[in-house]
Amino acid sequence: MASELRAQPVLSARQRHLNESYMSHTVEKESLASRSVGRIAGMRRAVPLTIQSTTGVEPLGDEPGAWNAVDDRPQFELGSFSAFAGRWIRFSVDIRPKAAWSSSPVLLVDCGAGYFEQNAVVLPRPALGETCVDHVLYVPHGAIRARLDPLARSGPFHLGTPHVQCLTKPMAAWLMVRELRRRQGRRKLVVDAFRGLTPLPTPARLRAHMRELASQYQQSRLKEASDYPAWIATFEPDAGSYASLAAQQQAWQEKPLISIVMPVYNTPIGVLREALESVQAQIYPNWELCIADDASPDPQVKPLLQEFARSDERIKLVHRESNGHIVAASNSALDLATGDFVALMDHDDLLHPLALHYVAEVIERHPAVGLIFTDEDKIDEYGNRFDPYFKCDFNYELMLAHNMVSHLGVYRRALVQELAGFRKGCEGSQDYDLALRAIEKLKPQQIAHIPRVLYHWRAIVGSTARAAEEKPYAVRVARKVIAEHLERLGRRAEVTAAPEAPNMNRVRFAIPEPAPLVSIVIPTRDRADLLSMCIDSILKRSTYPNFEVIVVDNGSVEEATMTLFARLPADRVRVLRDESPFNFSALNNHAVRTARGALVCLMNNDIEIITPDWLEEMVSFAQHSEVGCVGARLWYPDGRLQHGGVITGLGGIAGHAHKLLTRGSAGYFGRAVLHQSFSAVTAACLVVRTEVFEQVEGLDEALQVAFNDVDFCLRVRQAGYRNVWTPYAEMVHHESASRGQETTPEKQKRFEGEVHYMEERWADELQVDPAYSPNLTLTSDDFGIAWPSRVVANVQ
Repeated sequence: MASELRAQPVLSARQRHLNESYMSHTVEKESLASRSVGRIAGMRRAVPLTIQSTTGVEPLGDEPGAWNAVDDRPQFELGSFSAFAGRWIRFSVDIRPKAAWSSSPVLLVDCGAGYFEQNAVVLPRPALGETCVDHVLYVPHGAIRARLDPLARSGPFHLGTPHVQCLTKPMAAWLMVRELRRRQGRRKLVVDAFRGLTPLPTPARLRAHMRELASQYQQSRLKEASDYPAWIATFEPDAGSYASLAAQQQAWQEKPLISIVMPVYNTPIGVLREALESVQAQIYPNWELCIADDASPDPQVKPLLQEFARSDERIKLVHRESNGHIVAASNSALDLATGDFVALMDHDDLLHPLALHYVAEVIERHPAVGLIFTDEDKIDEYGNRFDPYFKCDFNYELMLAHNMVSHLGVYRRALVQELAGFRKGCEGSQDYDLALRAIEKLKPQQIAHIPRVLYHWRAIVGSTARAAEEKPYAVRVARKVIAEHLERLGRRAEVTAAPEAPNMNRVRFAIPEPAPLVSIVIPTRDRADLLSMCIDSILKRSTYPNFEVIVVDNGSVEEATMTLFARLPADRVRVLRDESPFNFSALNNHAVRTARGALVCLMNNDIEIITPDWLEEMVSFAQHSEVGCVGARLWYPDGRLQHGGVITGLGGIAGHAHKLLTRGSAGYFGRAVLHQSFSAVTAACLVVRTEVFEQVEGLDEALQVAFNDVDFCLRVRQAGYRNVWTPYAEMVHHESASRGQETTPEKQKRFEGEVHYMEERWADELQVDPAYSPNLTLTSDDFGIAWPSRVVANVQ
């Protein structure tokens, strides 16, 4: 539905001067700081490492450091790493790919058992115009050797000599704090340190705080390395293309009048002027700006608004006699609207010049649309754009977790009138409430997402763009309007703070009474140690009152396994013998045909339950008629994330979102810790209603090992259901943690056949995942910015 755009925030001459002065001052300070750090850290000399190519790469001519990646994963051994085990280090290396960066470099450490993904560190890409990867990290105890995967694409590149500089713990902390202070501010760092180290800064608390500091530093560096300004310059249409885009409007049948509703109260005069000018800068001309001044006490506000209203007949203005707060002011502005659609805009924000053009384009292409929303970013007082929120398509479970519509939200005016506008009592989250009431009236296909940054949210003191804590009342009201929304739908639920993202929400749906029977299906072949752990954790930790366990024994022969089967409680666990050749899909299908439950839980034999109410949580979503599969949050034994939902197209066929994220990290805009819909979830632990399983005819037995769960979920989605992932059903996944494991030729051939099968069957779905943005990368699972964007430009 969309492409990319070139944002040109309207800045006054004075602001441009301040911006330039600030940037000059910042560069000078950073240069001095860097020289100072070099002198201090230089007490420990940087050690050069030898490199040796292993797979996927070959020398390119005689030039030192010139290589050609023959596949998408060139790898280099860095030799002995034991000298750095248990130490903080500064790792640096010069990497210059010939093409644009498409993914971040990865450093893997072998602690004696091979290269495992949980020991992988994603390194931040260099900033625009630079080539040096420079990162502070901790090398785990027992480290023997290391491997560098410099990029994830084929083609020529240059690789310099890696260097490692050992750091003392205080020096490592100082370097990380210096980076975080630029992004988070001194106050947040002090508050985090106080919370982490009180009541006494014991060694254990110091270690925990150091781990948290490293996690924040890692996430901040990766975010910064996405180089958003360079991305804007590369992929958004520039101002020179605006005339061509405007010319396209002449061919449109629909040229809807769009009413921009703007309540105003005591806005800083310069900020207000820029907001108004950003509306006037729209290349789509058929708009009206409906302003309600909520009795602003600042004497400069009224004359400025009147000046704009006199100079442009498209600007309508009403001055309220008394202050009525945001809902009353918004409704006053809404009363002025005569357009086909209503766009909501805050008085201190900016519209991108192409915002209304692309909104009108969607209306032209989809005449039945009732609600349109766009991507957004933040803009500071110096005009710098940052922190882009590249949204997925409308995602109901994510919408309950936070207001994903937000900016820029555009509604059919007839629908807003039917809803009687904004509701009194919802001040602070009145737009959240309007969106929830609107989606109750709309079909999913009437909600359109434009994957373009069309709205710039001011990050100034006192705004929620800078910190949600600025307006805590808005968070309280948000939970009230969600609860009322669910009550109108007739769904019993409790709305609370999301435990790992307190400014966002968790919805806990009540399960039916009596609780429906769930059949937990676990295929296995020997490995009594794993199976025993799995079943014991289910039986001893689960609080759900009504389940049966079906163990599908695929030819076990070990005595330990038979002993385990003999001790399992016959009233809770059934062992189903299946001697057929191993086929994961067939084993599960066979077991489900014998299951008595209204719901089925597919589970691997290497799962260990963490949260006792895991089954209540998964059933609470799976019970809904519009929901298909429900997935859980799975962790590797070391505490890194193994499964946070499946994204199609990631890494080729599909990949796990936020894989290897450390516990406590919220991920991309909270998406690692919030319930939401995904295209697929893993069958390592998956709950689905039996009727849905049977409707889509179970797992495809042509997919014996790989991708059968992805294929199953896509067929469930194709049948009209949503697949949901919840972070509140947590388990440890003890196996499948290795990276780049060796396989036999037979297994390779089978895997390649299953890849081809998925490519043929799901060609379109693998290209576009509605639960993921086309502006986010498909080459790594960290929600990094895509280079290039997959949004097709339509500039002629």
